Amino acid sequence: MSKQLRSYTAEFKLSAIALVAAKTHTIDQVAANLGISRDTLKFWLKEHRRKNPPPIPVNPVEESDLQALVKQLRRENERLTLERDILKKAAAFFAREQL
Repeated sequence: MSKQLRSYTAEFKLSAIALVAAKTHTIDQVAANLGISRDTLKFWLKEHRRKNPPPIPVNPVEESDLQALVKQLRRENERLTLERDILKKAAAFFAREQL
């Protein structure tokens, strides 16, 4: 016996995916209600998630922490640059004195 292949519209697939994504229905319930196999629906879900990964949420607290860290590192960089310049001048001064 050969299986009869059915084709489904993109809208139908997205509707089925949305029912599962809403978490109001299980994969088994949606598949049974729509008359499709569980494996087919799982494949559609997998493909949809692969093509449309969820966005990475940006935590505002982390963002402000990051800004504070950047500010702190800039101050530290400025201080270290000044110290380096002072040491360069001191080394040049002492090098001239020894000649």
